[in-house]
Amino acid sequence: MSIKYKWKALSATSLGAFVSVMNSSALLIALPNITKELNTSMILVIWVIMSYMLSVTILVPAIGRIADMFGRKNLYVWGFLIFTVASLFAGFSPNGSELLLMRIIQSIGGALMVANSAAIVTDAFPRTELGRALGINAMVVAVGFTLGPVIGGLFTSLLGWRWVFFFNVPLGIVGTLWAWLQLKEVEKMPSNQKFDWLGAITLTAGLFGILMAMSFGGLYGWNSTTTIWGFIIGAILMVFFVYVESRIKQPLLDLTFFKNRLLGFAYTSTLFNGIANGALTFLLIFYLQGIKFMNPFQAGLMLTPFALAMMIAAPISGVLSDKHGSRELSTIGLLVMSIGLFGFTFIRAQTSLLEIILWQMIMGFGSGMFNSPNNNAIMGAVPANKRGVASGTRVMMNNAGSVVSIALAFAITASGMTPKAMQALFAGIQVGSEGIFINTFIQDLRIAFYISLFISLTAAVLSFMRGKKPVWDKV
Repeated sequence: MSIKYKWKALSATSLGAFVSVMNSSALLIALPNITKELNTSMILVIWVIMSYMLSVTILVPAIGRIADMFGRKNLYVWGFLIFTVASLFAGFSPNGSELLLMRIIQSIGGALMVANSAAIVTDAFPRTELGRALGINAMVVAVGFTLGPVIGGLFTSLLGWRWVFFFNVPLGIVGTLWAWLQLKEVEKMPSNQKFDWLGAITLTAGLFGILMAMSFGGLYGWNSTTTIWGFIIGAILMVFFVYVESRIKQPLLDLTFFKNRLLGFAYTSTLFNGIANGALTFLLIFYLQGIKFMNPFQAGLMLTPFALAMMIAAPISGVLSDKHGSRELSTIGLLVMSIGLFGFTFIRAQTSLLEIILWQMIMGFGSGMFNSPNNNAIMGAVPANKRGVASGTRVMMNNAGSVVSIALAFAITASGMTPKAMQALFAGIQVGSEGIFINTFIQDLRIAFYISLFISLTAAVLSFMRGKKPVWDKV
C-alpha cells in the first residue's frame, strides 16, 4: 500500500465528514431566520433537522452492504456530489416544504458518505495505524461541530441563512473532485454476490416505523394513533427482518456481528452511548435559551466546549488503542462521560456558565476517548468484504440511539413547558422563559440527566464485557 494513498483517503473522508457535520451545526443557528423568512411553521422547521438524522440512520445499513458488493469509491463520490447539489438547491428554496425535501435528498448524499467513510479508511491503513486514522477523522468531525455555530452565525447575520447551504457548494465541489481523483478500490470485492432486497425493505420500513414513532411521540405525545401504530408496525417488521436474515445465505446485515462478544458489546455500547448523550445539544439549547436568555448564536457558541474537548481526546485515544487495545480505553471514556453527566444532575437556574462549560468538556473528553477506540475495535475486527456493513451498522446504532435520546428528552421535559414553548425553543425563535415552568423544567432536566447517567454507566459495563476478535470464514 502506498504511504501517500492512505493520507489521501483519510483527507477525502475527513473533508466529507467536516462539511456534513459543520452544515448540521450551522443550521441550528439559522433556524429562527428560516422560520421568519419562509413564513413556515415551527414543526416543519424541526423536521428540517430531524429528517436528516432519520434518513441517514435508515439508509446506512443497505448502503454499507452495496459497498461490500460493488466497491466504496463510486458510492462515496456520488454521495459527496448529491450532498453538494442538494445544498445548492436548498439555498434557493422558496418555502419550507421544498427546503425539507432538499434536506432529505441531502441526507441521501450524507448516508452514502458516512456509510463508506470508515470502511475506506480501514481499507487504506494498516491495522496497527487504524486507531490513529479514525481518531484524526473524529477530530475533524469535532472541528466541524465547533466551527458550525460560528459560521452559521456569521453567514446568517451578514449574508442570510441561505449561505449556510451555499457555503457547502465550493467545499463540496473540491471534495467531490478530490475523492474522484484520489480514492481507489483497494480490496477486491467477492463475486457472485446477491443483494438481499427483502431484508433491505423490511429493515428500512421497520426502522422508519420505530424511529418515526419515537420522533412523533416526543413531539406530539405518546398516545397519538400515529405513534402507536408506528411502534406496532415497526416492531413486527423488525422481528420479520431478523427471521429473514437468519435464514438467507447472503443477508443484508450479518447477524453474527451481534453473536460475537467483541462486536456485539461494541455495537451495544455504541447504541447506549447514543442514548446517553444524543439529546445533550437540545437539552442545553432549551436551558440556555429559555433559562439563561441566550440567543441561538450565543447558545451555539456555548455548545462548542464539548466538541473542543473531543477534538483533543479523539486522536490521542485512537493512537493509544493501536498500542493497548480498545476495551479499557472505551470503557474509561464512558466512565469519564458519566462524570460530566453526574455534574449536570446538579443543574439549577443559577448554575454558572463556567460550570456548564466544565461538565461539557468532561463529557466531550470522555466521548473522544470512547469513540476512536470503539470504532477501531469494530472496523479492525471484520474482514474487508464486511467493512461496509460493519461501518453502516455502527452509524445506524449511534444515530438510532440519538433519536431515542431526543425523543426521551422531549417526553421528560414536556411537563416543564408548554408544547408551543418547546417547539419555539427547538426552532430557536424564542429567547426567554415564556411558557416555561422554571422549577418543574429544572427538575425535569435533572431527571433527564440522571437517566442519561444511568445509561452511560450501563454502556461502560457493556463496553468492558467485550470479548476477543472473531475469526471469520473466508468468502
